[in-house]
Order: sequence, then structure tokens, then C-alpha cells
Amino acid sequence: MFVLGVLALLTSVRAYDLVRDYSGSSFFDRWDFYGYWDNLTLGDVWWLNRNDAFSQGLTYINNAGNAVLKVDNEHDVAWNYKRNSVRITSQDTYAVGSLWITDVVHVPYGTHVYIVWGAIWTKGPTWPDNGEIDIFETINRMPINQYALHTTEGCMKDTPDNQVGTTVVEDCSEAAGCTVTENYENSAYTGFAEAGGGVWATQFDVSGIWFWSRPHVPTSITQSTSTSGVDLSDWGPPSAAFPSTSCNITEYFTPQNLVIDITLCGNWAGLPETYAETCAGGTTGLCYNDNVIGSGANYNDAYFEIKNIRAYTTGGVAPTPTANYQGTIPTITGTSALQSSTSTVGTALIPTPWYYPGAAAADTELDSAKTHLALMTTYFAFYDWILTTVDDPCRTW
Repeated sequence: MFVLGVLALLTSVRAYDLVRDYSGSSFFDRWDFYGYWDNLTLGDVWWLNRNDAFSQGLTYINNAGNAVLKVDNEHDVAWNYKRNSVRITSQDTYAVGSLWITDVVHVPYGTHVYIVWGAIWTKGPTWPDNGEIDIFETINRMPINQYALHTTEGCMKDTPDNQVGTTVVEDCSEAAGCTVTENYENSAYTGFAEAGGGVWATQFDVSGIWFWSRPHVPTSITQSTSTSGVDLSDWGPPSAAFPSTSCNITEYFTPQNLVIDITLCGNWAGLPETYAETCAGGTTGLCYNDNVIGSGANYNDAYFEIKNIRAYTTGGVAPTPTANYQGTIPTITGTSALQSSTSTVGTALIPTPWYYPGAAAADTELDSAKTHLALMTTYFAFYDWILTTVDDPCRTW
């Protein structure tokens, strides 16, 4: 039976054993690349396969030894083409009792566009049946990060007194999940990189999520190595606490894969109603036309730069590797379909809206595209909350 709160957890479990380190030249070795258009959140990108992502320079290890994942910023994209980007999914799955520490230098945002949607998150095989944890997720120049759990009905979020962030939605089965907004400074947008980046720690147990801007990262993390364990005793309260008092984690979550992706527009950032309300000002009023096509220079800041991701467990049990996807992607027919799936200046495609090829390892969410359309209703509600909290959330954030 799980402990009933974060404080109880911290008094009973002090240290975790390292089971996987993603860093340096081998960072990308244990990840699968999606290799298809964004048919999950319906963004206007083509997530490249491994070979194309490296050959086009959208994934690489920079001179600092950090992993970079980015949107194509070197080419203009013509109308009816999708801009190339990257989504990767870990080949390893992690069971309840795991801890992930993610050290990031830069998070994505748009330079002269407002529709970059970047995320670091986890998922089970089927959404939302097997759960999802959103560690980092922002759009439209949001200056603050938001956290969320996604589950089926029955999982609710309690808010303990020591939670740093602000709870926005309590029902984890709502389309936006049970959400918490960060209250610490520099958790997103330009302030994140200007502060030197930061670190997120996600405890897949009572699902507490901590954030520290670079100057405030605990000594237990700064002194940890690629082979050592980590101690939680100096972490303080979490930004987002998801105690088990009203949600049995093992009932609503199966082992999780880590996911990192960047999309554009899509069924949150690019919904016509959301875009018109929060990001009006383009010449057409359409997210794709105003932002995706045109100059690649608008995406100079649309990238993740990651120092490392380290996975731990309380018992040192190694994560479970998943088999590589063995299926095939069928030929898409349409007036703009190309023989080649990718090109250096984007990918033209008019896809069948509900087809899901399952191109990434462990991705078996056959109905995910349909299910994600349900996000519209709750994301509208979330934006209503934003609009009552911050003036002009697109341009002034």
C-alpha cells in the first residue's frame, strides 16, 4: 500500500539506485524515433525517423556534450508542407517506484511565432488507460510550466499544504488532466535558459514533481554522477504533489515510457478558437498559415538542449526494454502526397486523419488521435483560466 503523502514518503525513502543514464554521445542510443506525421496531437509537423533526424541536423550532440532536439529552422516551408521536427520515445519502460531526473539547459519556444508546443512526458501503451505524466509542457510563449496526470475516471488530485505550485484541475480524467501550474520563476520560455536551465525530478510513486532553476538545484543532484544513486532528503516540497490519498497509482498507471517531442499548432496550441483568442495578429488568422509556413528563422529557439536524463528505482531493478516496432507505414494517397516521406524543406502530406501507424516503440494508442480531440473542451477551460490571470497571454508572456 502506498504512503499517503509526500512527507511520509520522504521520511521512509531517502535514496534511489541508478538504473539508466541517458547522456553524452550515447544519449540517443536507447530511444525510438516516431518517423511519421503528428497524428496524435494533430500538429503541423513531420516527426522524422532516426536517420533523417540526424542527417538533417534535428538531433545531435553539441560541443558541450548535450543532446539537442529541434524543429527545422534552416529552411522555408511552402504551403501544404509540414515542418520537420522530432519525437523520441524511450525503449525502456519504468515501473511504479521509479524516479526520473531531467537536467535541461534550454526548452523550446517560438522566436516570431506563437505556436511551439514542446513536452517532456511519460506514457503507458494505451492513452489514457495506462496513464500519462506531463513533466514539462508549454505553448504560446507561456512563461510558466504546467504539470499534469492523465488517467481514466476515478483518479483525483488532492493538494497538500506543502505543494509549491497551484492546482488548476483536480480530476485526472478531464481532457487536460489534473493540472498544476509552477510558481517558481524561470520554469519556461526565455527565463529558463537565461537562468542557466533547470532540473525536474519526477517520482513515479506518489507522482511528486520537483523543479529547480539552475541556481537552486540541490546538492544531492549536483554532486550525483552517471553511476551513483541519489538522496531526496534535501529536496524540500514538490512543485506538484500527487499523493495517493485520492488516487491509487498502481490502479491507474502501468509502466511508463519517457517521451520528448516538439510539435506546432495542433489540438491545443492551434485550435482555431484558442489561436484566435490568444494569438490573433497573423494575416490569415489560421495557425498553420501564419506560423508553420515561411521562414525557418522563426524557429531558432524551438529546441531542447538536455544535459542528461537519469532513471532510478528504490530497489535497483533494471527497466524493461520494449521491442522495436515491426510494422509498416502504408502509402498515403492525396493531392499533395509525395513519393518520399521527408525532404529538407518539410514534408507534404494530406493524411487520413484517424490513421495511426504505430511507428514508435511501445506506441499502441490506436485511438489516440480521436481521443486527443477531446482535449479541446478542457483546453478551452484552461485558457479561460489563463485569460483571467494574465493579460494578452500570447504576446506578453
